[in-house]
Amino acid sequence: MPRLPRTRVGRRRLVRAAVAVCALALLPYAWVYTAADGRLRAPGEVPETGVAMVFGAGLWGDEPSPYLAHRLDTAAQLYADGRIRAVLVTGDNSREEYDEPDAMRAYLVEHGVPDSRIVSDYAGFDTWDSCARAKRVFGVDEAVLITQGFHVRRAVALCEEAGIASYGVAATGDRRDGVWYYGAARETLAAGKAALDALVEPDPMFLGPREHGVERALTRP
Repeated sequence: MPRLPRTRVGRRRLVRAAVAVCALALLPYAWVYTAADGRLRAPGEVPETGVAMVFGAGLWGDEPSPYLAHRLDTAAQLYADGRIRAVLVTGDNSREEYDEPDAMRAYLVEHGVPDSRIVSDYAGFDTWDSCARAKRVFGVDEAVLITQGFHVRRAVALCEEAGIASYGVAATGDRRDGVWYYGAARETLAAGKAALDALVEPDPMFLGPREHGVERALTRP
């Protein structure tokens, strides 16, 4: 077991080193936090924007999890209010028996969003992939990003880095339960990967050809 320094000078150096390590570890989180300043909106304050992006948040069986349902409820309300004209649902369909985008689409249709106004991204495996694919595959230049409050700043920071002018909206209806606080704590660690993604700008896991679904959804009468 390592021994602590015996001298006062040695202990001071150890404390300073620990503080420096902690500060460096928190730098990515500070970047995520400041990058989204001025880009967050309440649902009633969202300016008219063509597209809303809803990020996947897991399924319970074949149905959206409660957190995902809250994101979709917020998107449906923005559509009903005339603040958006199309919804890009981006999630995980990496295996046949797990299909977030189709579950998200079905939920939105049940809640009043026309199927013709919904576009599915089946390879949104993480936040960076969703943002990069929205820009490079679907041609999105501006979007409202709908997710939980603990995730919304990271989503905005990464989509801005991907070239999408973004407004972040925290989903309504969430309870501050254990899952919520776990998600909030996890963001400190996720910020490190976000900063690396912003620096390196890697290709998404699946890129594929350009798709025109968003363009068609926006131009339909």
